[in-house]
Amino acid sequence: MTDYDVFNGDADGLCALLQLRSAEPRDATLVTGVKRDIKLLERVPAQQGDRVTVLDVSMDKNRTALLEVLAAGARVFYADHHFAGDIPRRHNLLALINTQPEMCTSMLVNDHLKGAFAGWAVVGAFGDNLLNSAAALAKPMHLSAAAMEQLKNLGTYINYNGYGSNLEDLHFEPAVLYQRMRPYPDPFAFIQEGRADYEKLQQGYLEDMSAARSLQPQRANASSAVFILPDAAWARRVSGVYSNDLANASPARGHAVLTIKANGNYLVSVRAPLENRTGADEFCMQFPSGGGRKAAAGINDLPAAMLDQFIDRFSTWYA
Repeated sequence: MTDYDVFNGDADGLCALLQLRSAEPRDATLVTGVKRDIKLLERVPAQQGDRVTVLDVSMDKNRTALLEVLAAGARVFYADHHFAGDIPRRHNLLALINTQPEMCTSMLVNDHLKGAFAGWAVVGAFGDNLLNSAAALAKPMHLSAAAMEQLKNLGTYINYNGYGSNLEDLHFEPAVLYQRMRPYPDPFAFIQEGRADYEKLQQGYLEDMSAARSLQPQRANASSAVFILPDAAWARRVSGVYSNDLANASPARGHAVLTIKANGNYLVSVRAPLENRTGADEFCMQFPSGGGRKAAAGINDLPAAMLDQFIDRFSTWYA
């Protein structure tokens, strides 16, 4: 029997897995990648009796591979908050799916574990820019404002680390970062005892965000704004958290951050207005390689020829 842990390389995926493996340690084969690398289940050569855990990647995008894994006789635990489509009914599948805009995978796992490792769920929610949800989760913990800020920063930094066009763009490969964090069932312990790793994430984030904040929008109006980042490693790393930063600064406006790729196309991050956390997935799914969730979505490879069409549509999407 082989165990596989399949997870998104962002804060939500890592924090969901940290909770599960703090509750039930396993020596599992890790399957992950950069945040946009979501067709992960096809890398799992599952056989009869294997156990497969899948966290924070769309079931819809992994449907064919999921059906193959189930047919092979593996047991699958699947938790996610992205668009799922029809969920297969199989005796060997336990699916925790909730696509509500204020929900994330770390929160689903937290509910599943009855709050046993809620600190990591708070970090995951902050990483997904679910500020109100994170605050509600943390309320029973009676944290000081300074402690809450620490968890918020940690979630932001972990999430930031997951963005890039390839693993070489990242400060830590997600599997490596998970292994660095795994010994700590409490995020405050990681911040203190894993200080060197924490500070590496923090320094990279602050430097990259400083560069991003000097940019001017390509187009902006009262309901939306579009920013274009250059083809550079720092821009690929910062694209997602910069989108969150823009959303928090202007909660009535939708935001799109496009990063130029080596092939001339665009990597896209879309954030719905915080005052209307819906429609981001529907918008992105109009374009090739688009998908995500209601409040935050993206496009992996927007053709350059579709740039003007994208900007025109987005400028009226939230009007």
